[in-house]
Amino acid sequence: MTIPIPAGDVLRALFVTASIGAGHHQAQMAVQRALAARGVNLDERQSDVVSYLNAAERSWTVDLYAFELRYAPWLYEWFYHGTDHDRRVSMIEFFCHWVGLSGMHRDIELVRPELVLSSYWSSVPLAHHVRRSRDLSFVNALVVTDYRAHRHWIRPEADLIMVAAEETREQMVARGLDGEKVVVTGIPISERFHGLIGVDRARLRAERGLRPDQPLLLISGGGTGTYPALGRVLNELGNLGRRVQVLVMSGADRPGVSQVGGATVHSLGFTTDFPELLAASDVVVGKAGGLTVAVATALGVPMVIHAPIPGQEEYNADYLLRHGAGVWARELQDVRPAVLRALDDSEHARMSAASAALGVPDAADRVAAALLRRLGRT
Repeated sequence: MTIPIPAGDVLRALFVTASIGAGHHQAQMAVQRALAARGVNLDERQSDVVSYLNAAERSWTVDLYAFELRYAPWLYEWFYHGTDHDRRVSMIEFFCHWVGLSGMHRDIELVRPELVLSSYWSSVPLAHHVRRSRDLSFVNALVVTDYRAHRHWIRPEADLIMVAAEETREQMVARGLDGEKVVVTGIPISERFHGLIGVDRARLRAERGLRPDQPLLLISGGGTGTYPALGRVLNELGNLGRRVQVLVMSGADRPGVSQVGGATVHSLGFTTDFPELLAASDVVVGKAGGLTVAVATALGVPMVIHAPIPGQEEYNADYLLRHGAGVWARELQDVRPAVLRALDDSEHARMSAASAALGVPDAADRVAAALLRRLGRT
């Protein structure tokens, strides 16, 4: 028999993210702000599943992942596809119930939560293990931050899983997950993007010292700043045969303005103006992280994808391609024609409309609503 943790006016919650890129944390924070906007008084603890790992565990998980992305993407591709199976025996499934367990025990003891919300899959089985072993009762929920359901994200231990799109839900159900647990909400993003829908791009550019009369391209290099193709892509953009402006944030070690052929490159480094800069842009060029796709589609900005992370980002790119909201430049020589196509007036209008049709700018509020329904707090 479980011992329920009584609900009161305050919602005790443990929010567990993963410091692997920036997307998981951004999604988590967007949900928290959406809950607050609905008048929920949170008594919460922020945690990071990476902090649950000891040095050895971190070396063969997080550090290995970073090494693969930078130096051996083929190795990560092998891991991604090699672990995406439905066989009953899986070493990953065995270890994910134990690695980091002491940290999850500590946090649940501190918070005594009514809700544990994860934005990365590996903390879900840990929370379930603690709940079962200590005979506790809380909602164990997961936000999925990609458009395809890899086996790791299909968590039978979760009470509620919130996914990016209907096809993501269908994939999970087809692979055996109880459909009652899966809700289509979109990937949660900051409320700032909602307020920028339909904004005057020329005004945004002028306010930031950018030319309103030249196309503006935003480089998507990922939250870790490790986009190996950055230099090659900039060279292609400098040889479009027309003048453009390019915004570089990730990988911009020295902020400033430089010229690469016909491209004026604004290297910004860290900035809090990302939503406004994206809204001012004509096209996003680069990787296809889940959060990047979510914010680009929320604002109806087409994407030209090149050198995505093998596995999840390739599926995100395919999702955009199938819906007409992006172009996948698979080879370097495809980048220039793809960008020129996306900048063509009629093609840009078509792709922008297709992108906006996929967008879910209020996804964070939809996640908040789904959580409150599951908690019986509607």
